[in-house]
Amino acid sequence: MIKVTRLNGEDFWLNPHLIEFMEDTPDTVVSLISGKKVVVREETEEVLKKIIEYRRSLGEGGSEIAPIRIRGEQ
Repeated sequence: MIKVTRLNGEDFWLNPHLIEFMEDTPDTVVSLISGKKVVVREETEEVLKKIIEYRRSLGEGGSEIAPIRIRGEQ
């Protein structure tokens, strides 16, 4: 699970395997496969970094998303 923050400042844990997609609207909206949407304070790039870190910690490598360039990284 990854730790993210609601707009009201409350931290919560999100299962990244349930994320279908994310949008900047301008807030970050995380859409889950259940159809539920969650708005978080973190930018999409930061959430993506957390997902990659989490998947690597599981030994999954995050290889299916690792080739995506995150702004500011080379």
